Amino acid sequence: MARYTDANCRLCRREGCKLFLKGERCYSPKCALEKRNFPPGQHGQGRHKDSEYGIQFREKQKAKRFYGLQETQFRNLFDKATRQKGRAGDNLLILLETRLDNVVFRLGFASSRKEARQLVTHGHFQVNGKKVDIPAYTVKAGDVISVKEKSQSSPKFKEIKDMAITVPSWMTVDVEKLEGKVLNLPVRDDIDTPVAEHLIVELYSK
Repeated sequence: MARYTDANCRLCRREGCKLFLKGERCYSPKCALEKRNFPPGQHGQGRHKDSEYGIQFREKQKAKRFYGLQETQFRNLFDKATRQKGRAGDNLLILLETRLDNVVFRLGFASSRKEARQLVTHGHFQVNGKKVDIPAYTVKAGDVISVKEKSQSSPKFKEIKDMAITVPSWMTVDVEKLEGKVLNLPVRDDIDTPVAEHLIVELYSK
């Protein structure tokens, strides 16, 4: 599977918004978007007008990059969303939010989704007491996500115990136990991702 190996900050500049790909740096004045708020490349500051397709395509790219998915993964998730009841756009965002790597990030156990994927892949987390090392694993209402006991002694997780963490309303977190719980599946109003999902639906419906 193809992997993006260039600078992550170029992605934020290309999409014109913070994708929070580099953890704390994204919240600091060092953020590339704060310094150079225009697309990368020699034509980045030139005037251009996107077509309808171009606007839809950029929205899809932004969503993909926000959650760190490749095209095939994203398209498969969209196809799954269209087979579910309800609005395809809302279903897509809910499926993205309930990926294990995103939940780990939302619980504050990782500074970015990229770091969350790495931690999950390395086997640091359990779901309902069983190790899960698949970032794409879909959590359900009532699931308990916890840091594996052997991993809790690492400096990374010891540091988290001293942090004040705010989580979305559809989950709770016990920082001392390094454990979080999914109270219920999120609805569209619970998701703060700056994505116009209807444009993605329009793009894939062509």
